[in-house]
Amino acid sequence: MRYLFERNIHLFHKSMPTPNSDDRPYSQKNPRNLTPQQYERLTAEMAAPYRPLRQVVYVACGASGFIGGLVFLAKIASGREVSSTLPNFALQVGVVALMVLLFRWEQRAARRSSKQK
Repeated sequence: MRYLFERNIHLFHKSMPTPNSDDRPYSQKNPRNLTPQQYERLTAEMAAPYRPLRQVVYVACGASGFIGGLVFLAKIASGREVSSTLPNFALQVGVVALMVLLFRWEQRAARRSSKQK
């Protein structure tokens, strides 16, 4: 009796795929039957959630800093209130530099994650 039980268990395990094997059908790897492009995009989003949103925020804040920098540069060029305008201009330049740095950092991370695939 034990032999029959072990034999049936062995047959059962042989027919079932292992959890991380590549011999599973496509539908079991992709339970919602997504196209390969959709599946790849979703896995990339899982690896780096909200990356596109962060990039939009970096561009928006950089543009805001650039416009502010132009305003303060015009005030400096006109010669009005230079002592209080200069620190504000430096702050705007710092914001733009920080946003450029963060945006480039995101781009490098995106390239690295796409190369690993």
